[in-house]
Amino acid sequence: MFKRCSFLLVLLIPVLLFSCTRNIAPAADSKPKTETSFNAADMTADILQYVNAYRKKKGLGALSTLEVADQQATLHSKNMAQKKTAFSHNGFEQRIATISKTAGTMRAAAENVAYGQLSAKEVVDGWINSPGHRKNIEGDYTLTGIGVYRDNKGVVFFTQLFMRK
Repeated sequence: MFKRCSFLLVLLIPVLLFSCTRNIAPAADSKPKTETSFNAADMTADILQYVNAYRKKKGLGALSTLEVADQQATLHSKNMAQKKTAFSHNGFEQRIATISKTAGTMRAAAENVAYGQLSAKEVVDGWINSPGHRKNIEGDYTLTGIGVYRDNKGVVFFTQLFMRK
């Protein structure tokens, strides 16, 4: 499915499959989110801002968003929230293949997922405090796609894709 130039991606997949986050607990002093506090567009923008601020502190370049990657990340978050797929990285290779058809071949890719009643800051902090997720955030990537989707119980599912052409 992937060309030889994406060999790195094939090697990373087993590691990436185990770098998901089940449920990053919010800080004890954090307030519960209310029905009106959820805005997917604001949340994705905030996640990008927090991830890029962290990357800047580490001397890394900012990630640019890719619309087709945002769409794939959102679809994955929605499918997990609606129980159409398990909370997992299932379909990761297909998401990257779909993105590659539109945006060109990706030489490397990774994915972080999480869920919970979390703010953008809480989910990014949780990823940074997890070695596997932090490795993805600090990786040699230039592009990202971010998708969030809230289920009918108020639980938010998060997907962030990382890619390099």
